[in-house]
Amino acid sequence: MLEVTPVKAFKDNFIWMLHNPGSETAVAVDPGESAPVLAWLEQRGLRLSAILITHKHIDHTGGVMDLQFAFPGIAVLGPANEPIRGIKVRVKEGEHPEIPGLQADFTVLEVPGHTEGHIAYFGEGLLFCGDTLFSAGCGGIFGGTHEQMHASLQRIAALPADTLVYCAHEYTLANLGFAKWVEPESEAILRREQEVKALLAQGENTVPSILQTELETNPFLRVGTPAVQAAAERYVGHALGSGAEVFTAIRRWKDREYD
Repeated sequence: MLEVTPVKAFKDNFIWMLHNPGSETAVAVDPGESAPVLAWLEQRGLRLSAILITHKHIDHTGGVMDLQFAFPGIAVLGPANEPIRGIKVRVKEGEHPEIPGLQADFTVLEVPGHTEGHIAYFGEGLLFCGDTLFSAGCGGIFGGTHEQMHASLQRIAALPADTLVYCAHEYTLANLGFAKWVEPESEAILRREQEVKALLAQGENTVPSILQTELETNPFLRVGTPAVQAAAERYVGHALGSGAEVFTAIRRWKDREYD
């Protein structure tokens, strides 16, 4: 059994801490800061055995060097195709890397788009996807292409529907606001918005989400549905011939008019 605990960093980042009950070690996913991780470990009497990195942005890697200093010799796994200081094990598509101190089997998925070499870790019914898929949204296109991001999201959409999606930011409510622009008559989106507001009012996190919920409410996974295609075509003012074109239209719409 694997326990997953969120550690908050910066304004809205999640650092995910992975721990097998009874073990004396834990693993950090995307530690943008070291201090929250060190405090969490100290409170639980645990030591860090490994770090998993999804992509190069500093809010996901900024704590790596300090954590390596605090725990000499720990394994740092990350994407083979991105320049990230401190990585010791560069992992690629389809690999099942050994993660010291963790009894779990994860497969590496290459999911470029947000950055050119972004990866995700999938296993145990869990997906740690960094900034590729967000709860009710997706990451911006900063190093890759819209076509790459669309393909990456389609790969994720094909995973088991009960997969728990652990993204790296608390953006759900804002993302649902844009989802309502795209599908204003969606009852699923309106229900989810109310559920999310209730969670936030109670001081709870809205992540992880369930992939099935994303398939029902996340416009970036719904580019093949008539309502989303029609909304994208209204925005650009002409017909769109592929899912990648629909994705590109709604991603640019969000970038230009919503974010």
